[in-house]
Amino acid sequence: MNRATQLARLAAEPNDWDIIVIGGGATGLGTALDAAARGYRTVLLEQSDFAKATSSRSTKLIHGGFRYLKQGNVSLVRESLHERGLLMRNAPHLVHPLPFIVPAYQWWEKPYYGLGLTVYDKLAGSLGIGSTQWLGGEAVREKLPGINAQGLQGGIQYFDGQFDDARLALALAQTIPSCGGIALNYVRVAKLIKEKDRVVGVLAEDTETGRTYELRAKSVINATGIFTDDIRRMDNSSVRPMLAVSQGIHLVLDASFLSTDAALMVPKTDDGRILFVIPWHGSLLLGTTDTPRPHAELEPKPLEDEIAYLLDYAARYLARKPKRADVRSVFTGLRPLVKAGESSITSKLARDHTIVVSDSGLITVAGGKWTTYRKMAEDTVNRAIEVARLEPKPCRTRELRLLGSMADTNPREWTSVYGSLGLSVDKVCRELPDGMERLHPRLPYRVGEALWAARDELARTVEDVLSRRLRALMLDAAAAVEMAPRVARILQRELGKDETWAERQVNEFTELARQYQLR
Repeated sequence: MNRATQLARLAAEPNDWDIIVIGGGATGLGTALDAAARGYRTVLLEQSDFAKATSSRSTKLIHGGFRYLKQGNVSLVRESLHERGLLMRNAPHLVHPLPFIVPAYQWWEKPYYGLGLTVYDKLAGSLGIGSTQWLGGEAVREKLPGINAQGLQGGIQYFDGQFDDARLALALAQTIPSCGGIALNYVRVAKLIKEKDRVVGVLAEDTETGRTYELRAKSVINATGIFTDDIRRMDNSSVRPMLAVSQGIHLVLDASFLSTDAALMVPKTDDGRILFVIPWHGSLLLGTTDTPRPHAELEPKPLEDEIAYLLDYAARYLARKPKRADVRSVFTGLRPLVKAGESSITSKLARDHTIVVSDSGLITVAGGKWTTYRKMAEDTVNRAIEVARLEPKPCRTRELRLLGSMADTNPREWTSVYGSLGLSVDKVCRELPDGMERLHPRLPYRVGEALWAARDELARTVEDVLSRRLRALMLDAAAAVEMAPRVARILQRELGKDETWAERQVNEFTELARQYQLR
């Protein structure tokens, strides 16, 4: 995936696009892939990096959403479980089954949650991935060696899906060009172009060079997640906001706090949320919170109340009580939830998606979640066909394998995220004298992988590499800071930058990483 080649094509073919998608998160990438796979001339533009915001900061689950079953939203759960099955088939190197255990400390919890999770399994139908099991106390302790055993009476085991969110976003971005489309990061939509009060294209700016591109299309789709209302205001400055923004944080701990390949699920916290402790890339994720926020921002910051909340729950369920000093990273994401009337309780808002068409023809898709991104995309492109009167073409993404798709990978090994591209990554690593060396002793990433990220995965900054191509910033912020100078030198050589650029990259990344570290 070459950025210069795609920019050259954008300059040579400014007109006659069928669909322009604004936004390079899960929804935008999925929509652009759906459109390109159907054969529509498609371009996706992202103002920053792919999955820079919400789509790289999830709980790393592809799941039906057990809490939505408790809310009675059976249709959303059934749809999500179906999409979970399709993703495991189309991107098996990135999405895999994971056992979850709900511990029972009260006599009624096993039958209550056991019944609910059995129904949850049944809703998956033929795409189910495992059966619910009732466990005794000893079995739970064996499967979760670090659990608080005081008062433990047993538990329920069920299965759901786990994935690497930023890597899945990247796989979508890489698959778009293979279907004939364009997917570009660091190209900002500065203006919507209108003729006779209809949106007919966009004015886009390459944020690296300042060059602008006037692009025309039959349909323009706003899929910008937490920034949805910003694009809607470009179209109509008086439009009412449609989103409620909610913040969720995750704490990352050493795997030794639970020492397991299974996840722990707390089905109900004091404020009614579900909480997870999940093994991921050799560490433990603890999350998440749900805190209403007044506005969207690209780099939201964790709140002290949220940190205390998660550490308190960890102390209740883990035998070894984690302290602030044990947290290797804290990352924060914002959820774009579609408002339900005047409610300010974001935890009560479902993750259904909404598609809105403005008077000018701008199509906006909002809400949803990673698990249902493909269905959201299918619905959005179907709507674009109607609005723009495009020649109808069937959706092809139900069976479309993403670039790198390969079964029988080992999710415990970091290199599994490359799937069938792993041999090519190894080749690039071996081309460098130090390419097979680790960038840091606490993490599995090799020097050559940073070069691969710049050369084949459109990484343009140290943050792109260490946050989303490699997951160092999310897993161990201090280690990521130590890796930054070496990564900056690799990017400097590959991208043709100077020493000043490299120094600025290290300084900017170091400053960013401060908010991922607890002090």
